[in-house]
Amino acid sequence: MKKLMYSSAGLLLIALAFLAFNSFSALTLTGARLDLTEQKLYTISDGTKQILGELKEPVELYFFYSDKTARDLVGLRNYAKRVEELLKAYEQVADGKLKLHIVDPEPFSEDEDKAAEFGLQAIPLREGGDSIYFGLAGTNAAKDSQIIPFFQLDQEEFLEYELSRLIQGLANPQRPVVGLLSGLQVNGGFDMMQRQPTPPWMVMEQIRQLFKVETLKADIDQIPEKVSVLLLIHPKQLPQQTLYAIDQFVLRGGKLLAFVDPFSEADTGMAMPGEAPDKASDLEPLFKAWGLRLVPGKVLGDHSYAMSVGVGQEQRPVRHVAWLNLPKRALDQSDVITSALENVTLATPGILEPLEGAKTKLVPLLQSSEYAMPFDANRFGMLANPEELLRELSPTGERYTLAARISGPAASAFPEGIEGRKDGLKQADGINVVVVADTDLLTDRMWVQVQDFFGQRMPQPWADNAGLAINALDNLSGSEALISVRSRGRFTRPFEVVESLQREAEVKFRESEEVLQKRLADTEQKLAALQKSDDPAKSLELTPEQQATLQQFVQEKLRIRKELREVRYQLNADIEDLGRVLKLANVALVPLLLTFGVLLLWLWRRRAR
Repeated sequence: MKKLMYSSAGLLLIALAFLAFNSFSALTLTGARLDLTEQKLYTISDGTKQILGELKEPVELYFFYSDKTARDLVGLRNYAKRVEELLKAYEQVADGKLKLHIVDPEPFSEDEDKAAEFGLQAIPLREGGDSIYFGLAGTNAAKDSQIIPFFQLDQEEFLEYELSRLIQGLANPQRPVVGLLSGLQVNGGFDMMQRQPTPPWMVMEQIRQLFKVETLKADIDQIPEKVSVLLLIHPKQLPQQTLYAIDQFVLRGGKLLAFVDPFSEADTGMAMPGEAPDKASDLEPLFKAWGLRLVPGKVLGDHSYAMSVGVGQEQRPVRHVAWLNLPKRALDQSDVITSALENVTLATPGILEPLEGAKTKLVPLLQSSEYAMPFDANRFGMLANPEELLRELSPTGERYTLAARISGPAASAFPEGIEGRKDGLKQADGINVVVVADTDLLTDRMWVQVQDFFGQRMPQPWADNAGLAINALDNLSGSEALISVRSRGRFTRPFEVVESLQREAEVKFRESEEVLQKRLADTEQKLAALQKSDDPAKSLELTPEQQATLQQFVQEKLRIRKELREVRYQLNADIEDLGRVLKLANVALVPLLLTFGVLLLWLWRRRAR
């Protein structure tokens, strides 16, 4: 009786201790987490923590997700769970400055009206069926709002960047100021050849919708403090004081997006009689200080990415190896500037190279294929037929850089200053510069068809050139914290060993299948030859020779089919063996190791006593 009482009391104490521990952990360890993933998928980056820590006014986030409607969409539900977990982690790090609302907007509800009010749109699952909301809206104390219309599953690695960008936009709602310095008539002008005014480039109209653009003079001696990003387009023969102003702007933390060109077809400047027009632009002294160079006098030609252009009065299509249409594989998929773009077109682009011993880091954003080579820029001044270039092109096997991001420590291009300005910065711990070795990609003819619709200029883009420029400005106009936010790794990790086994087995299967098909074809030809007869009435009768050949074919066919079944079985057998090993490790080996560890600890403590 006494043992039973003690036993019951012991069980009760254990139950109470268990409940107490769970209650304590629920109250005090709600935010505790241990991220053991290889790419730290559940760890917020330092840049995001800085953005959240600097929030001065509260921000409210509304996560609209049609949970009930998406109950059968496993992939979407898993991604939505990860978005929700990341948003909750943001809320915890923000320490009360961020409030998260999770909303399931059912059809014809007030929540759906709220989503529509923010500008979110539902994506239909099927024609005439249900629709799904999967987006985010945010508001600040001034009732400014920003949205992510829909979380794209194929952009998962940029989830943290998009969330942090939205929050920073709410924390600093003023449009960033872009300082524009251009040697081309990007804001419209007058065409001397056709003697008529020209409209602004469409890319500038789209940039002005998102940024406040201030045009700077070519002889400016200081970049205004309010400029967040300096945009240089064809900076041709800039005076020394302007180069020094750009140098000091970058060294003190200003961001720069520069479009330079060894041969700008958009440059309509006139030349002196007997001289070839100078259509090149460069920032040679600044580039040298930043650890790169634009290869002088060279235009890149690429056989793989050559565009088709019309030649002659009949507009006969010819491939122009110096007019490039770069596909997605030529764009850096790990950088937010180029990851979402599909194609970018360039005309007579230049080549960017890192300098030996440079302290900065050059990361290519746009690259050629291996079937490329440099041409002399002088060739393109009087080029009549692009077919000449196609015949001359001899691929070097090297991939050339056409646009790049430059970052890291850099020194001034004017360490002694300039006349009247001797007190400038000598170096910086880190710069942020994006350089594109082409200016023609910004012209309308290279990416967009503009139609007049009742006085409105309606763009119909066929390339992502404007997206490249806007993405670069958007990324550079963010704070250092936002630029440092890394792209997250993918949550879906393939079974690489299993896929390797499948590939090997498929190769074997394909080889056996090809052997079978060849043997089938050979045997059918032999049968057709044997069945030829001068008497049509006897054409269906099989001779003993034909019967023997047919029997041989049947036996061969059965044997090869047996081999194919063996290959398939071996594929499954290898994968099943791997699965059994993993199950054994998880079910038996890990518990045994833990038990062995506990026994060792018990023996060590007993010996210590």
